[in-house]
Amino acid sequence: MKASTLSFQTAVLLVIAGMIWGIVMAITEDHAAMPAHAHLNLLGWVSLFLFGVYYHLHPVLDRSRAAMIQVWIWVVATIVLPVGVGLVHTGHPIGDPIAAVGSLITVADVLLFAWFVFRRGGEGAVPAG
Repeated sequence: MKASTLSFQTAVLLVIAGMIWGIVMAITEDHAAMPAHAHLNLLGWVSLFLFGVYYHLHPVLDRSRAAMIQVWIWVVATIVLPVGVGLVHTGHPIGDPIAAVGSLITVADVLLFAWFVFRRGGEGAVPAG
């Protein structure tokens, strides 16, 4: 599997989850977790899909193990961060350290992605495999 394929497929699953979550909030009229819902959609749908576009445009990088690792880290962080944010906004202080860990993972992973983008004049080329 290529990094772009994983990005696109996971983004679609996460936007479905985010939309269902939004509908549940509307039905229950409880929007306390709205910030977590927004984080899930932005990280899981928008960012992940954009990673997929970039990887698709850079085939050498798309086939690399490094890109797959970056995508998997992003997926994990995209689950951890909204869980923490959701807990915080629904009155559970235990969510603070969870959100903090998710945030740090996200920042570290986007720095890895930035390294791919800026490496070798923006071609994003890394050795395949």
